[in-house]
Amino acid sequence: MPGEVSFILPCLGRTEMDLAPGGNSQLISVEDSMSMVHGSAGINRPASPHLKSEVAIIAGIAEATVGSGIVRWSALAEDYDRIRDHIEATIPGFTDYNTRLRKPRGFLLRNAASHREWDTPAGKASFFSGPLPEETVHQRARKAGGRFALQTFRSHDQYNTTVYGLDDRYRGVYGERQVIFIHPEDLKAMEAEAGDRVDVVGAHNDGIERVARDFRFVPYDVPRGSIAGYYPELNVLVPLSSAGEESDTPTSKSIMVSFRRREAA
Repeated sequence: MPGEVSFILPCLGRTEMDLAPGGNSQLISVEDSMSMVHGSAGINRPASPHLKSEVAIIAGIAEATVGSGIVRWSALAEDYDRIRDHIEATIPGFTDYNTRLRKPRGFLLRNAASHREWDTPAGKASFFSGPLPEETVHQRARKAGGRFALQTFRSHDQYNTTVYGLDDRYRGVYGERQVIFIHPEDLKAMEAEAGDRVDVVGAHNDGIERVARDFRFVPYDVPRGSIAGYYPELNVLVPLSSAGEESDTPTSKSIMVSFRRREAA
């Protein structure tokens, strides 16, 4: 949650050279979608000689605040292999971490679940089904003065919050991200049509006005009473004070909203 003053600390990118004090290129470790862990080192000249790596920034803050009596932060920033030594000593599956990291294609980080191995008292996978928050139950949402339960997600051309393009081939949307996916019957009930543009208004009852402006309706096979759209464009509607009962995470999958029509240009 941001404070009154925020600090932006620019850092080296993954493709930029990150040189250790001795002149060697630092090696970071990454994991791909297939659970393969391998090393990655930048090859491009840094955008500025004043940039520091993420590790150096965090280690510097730690050294200046909590001190180095227990952890030698500067030593970790000087050689990332030392960080991996600590990981190897504490987390199963990382034996000979630094050696295996440098092999071609790295190594497979074993996932017990993919082998149908369950470390549970029953020796089986455990599933949990929690009830939806009462106000997001679709039938009630439809009766609550035109309110809908909004969930946010990523598009195809997106990785986490980084947007690489304006296309979403998963859902047939191209050249735009300010869209709201909605059931065709809900559109009909509102006497609206595909392509109509609206402002999306947050309905959280805390006295704060939250509005995402100028979004286009896209008919889609979502449950009635539910709508969906992309983050970060719709993050403005997520109340910071609202969190999941079990997870204590932001309620980005169950945001109560309504619509405000926009006049045609």
